[in-house]
Amino acid sequence: MSTLPSPQQLRYLVALAEHGHFGRAAAACAVTQSTLSSGIFALERQLDATLLERTGGKRPLFTPLGRELVGRARDVLTALAAVMETVQSARDPLAGPLRLGIIPTIGPYLLPRLMPRLREAFPRLRLWLREDLAERLADGLAAGRLDLLVVALPCDCGGAETLAIAEDPFHVALPAGHRLAAAAEVAPEALAGECLLLLENGHCLREHALLAAGMPPAGTAEAFAATSLHTLVQMVGNGQGVTLLPRMAVAGGGVAAPVALRPLTGGFARRIGLAWRGGDPRAEEFRALVPAIAAALDGL
Repeated sequence: MSTLPSPQQLRYLVALAEHGHFGRAAAACAVTQSTLSSGIFALERQLDATLLERTGGKRPLFTPLGRELVGRARDVLTALAAVMETVQSARDPLAGPLRLGIIPTIGPYLLPRLMPRLREAFPRLRLWLREDLAERLADGLAAGRLDLLVVALPCDCGGAETLAIAEDPFHVALPAGHRLAAAAEVAPEALAGECLLLLENGHCLREHALLAAGMPPAGTAEAFAATSLHTLVQMVGNGQGVTLLPRMAVAGGGVAAPVALRPLTGGFARRIGLAWRGGDPRAEEFRALVPAIAAALDGL
């Protein structure tokens, strides 16, 4: 009977693929570089297969078989982690580490209200936070580097299971004295011909704002694309154009520049929700977080 690869060998392989450097991969695994290299070499001998191309270059190059095994190794490690999580959940639900990913158009407004509630409701929960774009968070979730995401729906989260919690309607941010500022609210069609300022590609809020404004995502070109909502508001305040802001940002103190804010008609809103890997044994625990998150969202 063939000897199966050890979890440690698989961790070495995945770490090398993720970091693209032997030294950084070894540091991530808390071992020396020689230990990591020896572990991968032993794995190759054990499998009687070549996983890395020995070309003398500084960056590790995986063979086609090596790349395939990296994906399978991730699946195995995720399954092993799920075994331990199942046991831990049965002993003490919502205790221990939880790796939470959150997008930057939600994190600054939600987290200050959410963290005290989580500490009070789940004192044994150890939360590890990562703020990033939705696409990279979804990749981290699929790879097992993250357990749970707080995202804006709809979201392309692969095969993740999602749960909507609250609606986050849009407001129109206008320069002071703009012709539309005299109205109590603004219809999407009234934005036709306006210079609509948007976040750069990669932010899901960009697509949500274009949908609310009735504009197609493809073929939209602007001379300016922002990396943050704060920058968008500053540009509007300087008279460079108009933008759409989620109510969360408006209520959470994200508007410091002198701009006029008017609700967008039509019921356009993004939905704030959770995403986790399908079949995760802690799914019910994640659902148990919803009341605390909903309470933190209330009023935003």
